[in-house]
Amino acid sequence: MSTVTDKTPASAPPGKNGAGGGDGLLQLMLDGMRRNMRQYGMLMALGLIVALFAVWTDGDLLLPRNVSNLVLQNSYILILAIGMMLVIISGHIDLSVGSLTAFVGSMAAVFMVRNDLPWPVAVVLCLAVGAIAGAVQGWFIAYGGIPSFIVTLAGMLTFRGLTEIFLEGQTLGPFPRGLQKIANGFMPEVGPETNYHNLTLLLGLALIALVVLQEVRDRRRQKEFDLDVLPAKLFLLKLVALASAVLVVTLLLASYKGAPIVLLILGALLVGFGYMMRNAVIGRHIYAIGGNLPAAKLSGVRDKKVTFLVFLNMGMLAALAGLVFAARFNAASPKAGLNFELEAIAAAFIGGASMAGGVGTVLGAIIGGLVLGVLNNGMNLVGVGTDWQQVIKGMVLLAAVGFDVWNKRKVGS
Repeated sequence: MSTVTDKTPASAPPGKNGAGGGDGLLQLMLDGMRRNMRQYGMLMALGLIVALFAVWTDGDLLLPRNVSNLVLQNSYILILAIGMMLVIISGHIDLSVGSLTAFVGSMAAVFMVRNDLPWPVAVVLCLAVGAIAGAVQGWFIAYGGIPSFIVTLAGMLTFRGLTEIFLEGQTLGPFPRGLQKIANGFMPEVGPETNYHNLTLLLGLALIALVVLQEVRDRRRQKEFDLDVLPAKLFLLKLVALASAVLVVTLLLASYKGAPIVLLILGALLVGFGYMMRNAVIGRHIYAIGGNLPAAKLSGVRDKKVTFLVFLNMGMLAALAGLVFAARFNAASPKAGLNFELEAIAAAFIGGASMAGGVGTVLGAIIGGLVLGVLNNGMNLVGVGTDWQQVIKGMVLLAAVGFDVWNKRKVGS
């Protein structure tokens, strides 16, 4: 995506287009925002939603306990959103993830509760079950030539039925404490007693350093290849905003019980899949087959293998989400995972995915999931009924996609 170039004409007056005056910097910022609206639009929307509910709830939204609960309550949707973003980028859709989440939860209950299998072994087996389920669907889609909508719709019905069969229509629990800590636990306390959680503070500072280093490295690399980059002042402003956001969240979490363990899992997934989509060959191929399949084939991309791996990965992430969900509620239920696929799809589209494929980022999926999570949490705090919550979330999804379409036409014109 093109951005405002760092080079300004020598003849530009400082007060107008040059970077030397306040008006020039403002114009550069506006141009940068306009050219990168897809990238920054939902991030700004998330900030506005947080600010709105912070005022509406008299600050309850940003209480440390509530921020921690917000992470725990939405962790499984965010895990699914990461995988769903990759599926949509590749030009497909997956309607089975909610049912697969419930099915893996039921398998976990059968392994650990009924058969007393050690929970680490059961977790590995459940992830393998998810991978196999995703691989089977991926094979029918990639090598069988059946549309993903049909295959995953069949998977949705199949996995939901198998969940009922394995659980015999009943809720099964409780799970071992080791598994419960994955979804509800926090990092341990270490070091001297302070008003904050020491490990969380160190983790937050390390994350700030990592973010700044990565942004500086990406900017230097873009300049080496003579690509357009943000102006220096706007880039500095971006670094300050990112560091401030991470610092605020760190302080909020550190003033309660510290960073939840599931947040570390989410962070690892975000870093790993983000790097894969930006730098790895498989990531480039996923974008290629979603953006222009015939051209990708002519370029030598093995589209069937890539599609197969995308759905195998989605199955593993659905299994992980199923384990987190079951562990959080300490039971496996036949009704678990209802509408999870819709939440994950909505998070991906709100986060910048394109229905045509080939567009989207892993970070965008997280932002989209957080938008939905903050909406849910904020509306619960102010007492909005579940009926109106569905209406509002539907309107947000429509507005996000409509804004994306409008922005494409604007840039194209």
